[in-house]
Amino acid sequence: MTLSDLIAALDAGETIIGGSAAHAVMLETSQEALRTAGELNTGYHEPAQVRQLLARLIGRPVDESVTLFPPFTADFGRNISLGKRVFINSGCRFQDQGGITIGDDCLIGHNAVIATLQHDIDPARRGDLTPSPVVVGRNVWLGSNVTVLPGVTIGDDAVIGAGSVVTRDVPAGSVAVGSPARVVRGISDDGGRSASASSLQ
Repeated sequence: MTLSDLIAALDAGETIIGGSAAHAVMLETSQEALRTAGELNTGYHEPAQVRQLLARLIGRPVDESVTLFPPFTADFGRNISLGKRVFINSGCRFQDQGGITIGDDCLIGHNAVIATLQHDIDPARRGDLTPSPVVVGRNVWLGSNVTVLPGVTIGDDAVIGAGSVVTRDVPAGSVAVGSPARVVRGISDDGGRSASASSLQ
């Protein structure tokens, strides 16, 4: 099985059986991601160098408007799509086998985790992996220490408060907080005034 075959299977939502040929390709690709992330996260790199290393990690061009503050890790690397003017703060971890799409103008806070894989609940099949993509729309703000779980879509302009665990879709233009995250209001509910920094950052 090739990497392209694996990505096609992941994008189709196919379960990856532990110990299978697909699983072996996944592990091999993860080792490559770890090597690139190790270089990215060691010492200081100019912003252009950071983008070059990020592009190597994800296997596709990164727009010059993207900003990443290391350290940053990706379990797989090859199933991440980044829009323009995306800012990813330090300490973020992406488990991207199932696919992570981040739209233009997103702000990703410190230590955010985006996960796209589930293990099988059956103890006898716990090593099997089921992918589900995460889609983060345009102009979304994820506060620090947010965790986004597999299969979630966050709509355009939404805000996710610090420390929230997002287990289900979040509508566009809404503010969601808590664990599990729930929508508490719309962005326009405050007449355009900024939300409390202590509740969202």
